[in-house]
Parts: sequence; structure tokens; C-alpha cells
Amino acid sequence: MVGGAGVETTFPVAVHAPIARCVELLIDGSDDALALVNERGTWVGDVEVGSRYVVLIDERTPILHPHATEVWFPEGHSRDARRGSNADDGDLDEVLATFPRAVATPWPAPRPPQPTSRPLVVYEAHVRGLTKRRPRPDAGTYRAAIDELPRLAALGVSVLELLPVHQYDPDEGNYWGYMPLVFGAIHRQYAHGVDAAAELAELVDAAHGHDIEVWLDVVVNHTTEEGADGPTYHLRALDEREYYVVRTDGAYVDDAGTGNIVDARSPFARGLVMESLDRLADLGVDGFRFDLAAVLARDADFVRSIGDWAERRGVRLVAEPWDLARYLLGPDFPDQRWMQWNGEYRDDLRGFLRGEPGLVHAAMRRVSGSPDLFSSPALSVNFVTSHDGFTLYDSVAYDHRHNDANGWGNTDGHHANRSWNSGWEGDDGVPDDVMALRERRMRNALCLLLLSGGVPMFVAGDEFARTQGGNNNPYNQDNETSWIDWERRNAFAGLEAFVERLVDVRAAQPALTHHDRWGERVEWFGAVGGPDTSYESRSLAWCLEGVYVMANMWWEPLEFDVQVDGRWVHTIDTTAPDGLGTGDEVAARVAVGPRSVVVLTLG
Repeated sequence: MVGGAGVETTFPVAVHAPIARCVELLIDGSDDALALVNERGTWVGDVEVGSRYVVLIDERTPILHPHATEVWFPEGHSRDARRGSNADDGDLDEVLATFPRAVATPWPAPRPPQPTSRPLVVYEAHVRGLTKRRPRPDAGTYRAAIDELPRLAALGVSVLELLPVHQYDPDEGNYWGYMPLVFGAIHRQYAHGVDAAAELAELVDAAHGHDIEVWLDVVVNHTTEEGADGPTYHLRALDEREYYVVRTDGAYVDDAGTGNIVDARSPFARGLVMESLDRLADLGVDGFRFDLAAVLARDADFVRSIGDWAERRGVRLVAEPWDLARYLLGPDFPDQRWMQWNGEYRDDLRGFLRGEPGLVHAAMRRVSGSPDLFSSPALSVNFVTSHDGFTLYDSVAYDHRHNDANGWGNTDGHHANRSWNSGWEGDDGVPDDVMALRERRMRNALCLLLLSGGVPMFVAGDEFARTQGGNNNPYNQDNETSWIDWERRNAFAGLEAFVERLVDVRAAQPALTHHDRWGERVEWFGAVGGPDTSYESRSLAWCLEGVYVMANMWWEPLEFDVQVDGRWVHTIDTTAPDGLGTGDEVAARVAVGPRSVVVLTLG
């Protein structure tokens, strides 16, 4: 119903509960339950806009509306109180006192995506962690993130990819947000005001004003209800076999490592997913990165239908193409319209950058856009670091994870990080020569990342050596471990300027950004002659239409012959404290220092 001047006064509610005998709404401030009407297993009705309500199943089991647009948590809410398979255990009034409510909040008016006009450079960030240590009253919110956009635009970032903003249970302790409570509601704890969806839309609009796309990391493969002994909020109480993959013995399939996975073959689970994607797209969001997308790929038709939807909406799709049971990177993913997080790029480049033997041929494949995996470099999202694992600095400062604060006895997180501490573990008393090596190695990683074929992505703060103290799995560290330390920006200002220069070099080379296969357009070299792909080789050079890269991951200097004619200018040299070359025209041979990269460009 619409009131004066087009203002909505009522809010539709629909709950799919085919096995329920009755479904009611308990509305805060009302003494009477509102009975919903059963329409072939879906119960429907209307409430006044702004109402807070709980859905009551069969007069006994309270649930949170799984289609809610906003969620409110009363004082005293406890996740542990929701545990167990029987939501109706205990006194109903006592349960209701602390049970989360859906809020009947209309969604903002739809707005279109706005593709960037610049080459894609992805910056992965956490809404709260991005600004929490800024000295401002709205630190850690969508609105505070708006003021970071001018810096990102100047850096050359064209995509801001946000970690999940689905509403999650603030009592759950997953700072990253990978335990969604409601797919289609925006996490209100990141809002400065009362309307989280509107504030996120404001951030998207502001990003578009800086020619920056916004992508969201969406987690629609599982919910926070965990396994059979997890908290009961909604789907389990409605009909768990309609929403989750359940074995014949009643146990949940746990290929997400969270206790459950949604059933991609169920029309009702698919409906929840698509409804949430439509809502997020209506905020003007430009792309979606799907956590553990292999869960959804259990139904290839569903993945392809999401691809069709994305074409209609004009948004980009990115898959994390694996789960705990399957690894679908490259041609094994059922829809080749999706970009994919390239885990092989991460692993091979980390190994090559730390000087492992036998990786030159693998490095050739990865920097050229992984033609063994993708029909176009445009499908490969390249990264050396992500939120999951060491930061860039920690990858050159720690041999081992330091995760004791997480509460798992330092057993959580990856144990094989392909990192190297540069000769000194951690930051206590680090010698100057070790720190200089670390800075050079960070420049090496950023250089190869930004000059590879594909779409580069790095993590917020990597551009000025953000550290997590060696914690490679700070999923529950909502504190200074995870929040960006802006004092590091002062200490490593030269690294940020180096990133800006690299992005400029990349943008000036159409061969790197047009995403055609490199094929015969690239020439591969060693220090002398053709590429040395022998086991002990740790050096590689290549020339691609105006860019000549010489990478020496050996611990001794090498002399590289310049094997392509042209007026080559010494543009990048990671041995320099600022990472920049001399700007002079080079001779027929170029010195490349130990563990360093030199880049030449045509003058």
C-alpha cells in the first residue's frame, strides 16, 4: 500500500513453510499475533513499514524472517541461546525477549551499475577495518569509507571489492562476515545511521563518482546455522531439507567448513540467493565475488542462470571456484562468463618470488594470463595475497603463522604459506638490511602482479606494508590486528607511490589491459638467449609490445641481454629504495640485482 506522495505504508511478508500448520507474525508493540495466509505452502501477509517482527511457526517456534531486508538485535541477544535443533525449547516469552527481529524496511530505489572506464585494478577491503582506526566518529562505516575513495582513485584502483556485507550475527565473532544470517539484508553494524542499505548505496554512488566500481563478496553457499547442533534461526525450523544438503541419515553435508551448505538444486534456496542478488544489484553494485562458488556449481544450470541474470543486470561475476570437496578452477567451472580467483597464480607466483626452484615455466604461464586455464586473461583474477592468509608484508616477514590469538592453539589457518621471512622472523629488532630486502621483495611481488595478463587484485593496506603480526587467519580479530594502521602509510609512503607508478605503467600498455591472449605476441627470454626453464633456474624475462620485464629471483646479481630492438628506457628497478628506474635509455645489457625486477619501456 502506498500513502501520500508515494510513501509506502505497508510491507509485504512471505514465508515458505510447506510443513507448517500455521504461521503468524509477532509484532513489537502489538498484543495480537497476525496470522499469515497459506498460498500453496508460502504464507503471506502485510505489516506496517518500520515494524519489528518475529515469525512464529505452529504457535511455538520463533524464527527470523529469512527474506528480511533489515535485522534488529535486542539487548541481551546471545547466539548460544539459539543452539540445538529445537527452537521451541524453553519458555516462549523468555526466548522472544532476546530473539532477533526483522524490520519492515523498504529497499532503496533501484539504480544501475556504472562500469569503470579504466583498466580493472581490484582493491579488496573490509568496510570496518578500512577506517576503524581513523580519528572520526563514524569510523568503520560505509560513510567513512567514502572519504577513502579519492586516495584509491589516485592510486589507480578502479574496483573496490568489499568483504561480505550480508547481515551476520554480531555475537558470532566472525569479523570477516563469512557466516551470513540473512542473505538479503545489509549488516547494520557497519552503518553510521539507521538505514544500512541506503548508506551502502551512498558509498556505491560515491565510488561511481570517482570512476570506481564496487564489487561485493557474497556468501550464499551456507548460513550461520552451522550443523545440527548449531543455532536455529530460520531455515532449519522451516524445512531443512528444502534449503540444505542433508544426507539420508539426517547429517548435513559440510563442504564449506561451516556446518552446512545450501542446496543449489532447491528452488527455494535458489530463490533466496537470487532475491539477495537482485537487492544488492539494485544498490548500483557492479559485481559479485562468490565465496566457495563450487557449492553452487553442484547444479551447473543454476550457475549458468546466474550468468544469464548478470548479463541482464549488467554486472560482473567472479567465482572462488572451489570448496572443501571440489576444485573447479579454469575450464572445470560450468560457466566461462564468470571471472575466477586464480589460486594457481597465487601459489606459483609466491613460490617463484621467494626463489623456489623449478617454477620458471609455471611463472611464464601465470604472468601471461594462465592460458592453460582460461580462454582469455580477462577471466583470471590474479592475486598474491587476499584477506585469507598473510598480508604482503607478513609474507616477507614470517616463515610461520602466529595465530595464537585466534583461540585454536595456532592450528588454524594455512600452514603452507610459501612465505619467507627474509632472514628474520617478525619485527622485533629486525636489522636494516633485512628490512631493505623485505621492501624489495614487496616491490617485486607488486611489480609482477600489476604487469601480468589478467585482472590484478591486492588487499587493502598492502600498498603500505600492512601487517597482522603474522596472523594468517584473523577471521575473529575485530581489533587492531585486522584494522588498517594508517601510521604504516607514513612509514612506507614510498611503496604506495611505487604502486601508483606501476598502475600508470600498466594503464599505458594496451597489451596488458585489453585481455587478448598473449600468444605469439610475447617473446620469452632468459638472462642470455631463450628462457631457462631448468630446475635450478630462478630468472625470467619477457617482452610484450612495449614492456620488457626482467625478473631475477636468484640471490646473486645477473646481467640480462636486451634481446629486442628499440629505444628502451629504464623505468622500474626494485633494487632502488623508491623502486623507480633511472629514466635513462639502456645499453645492450642491463644489470638486475639479486631478488629484484627491472622493467623497461619503449621511449
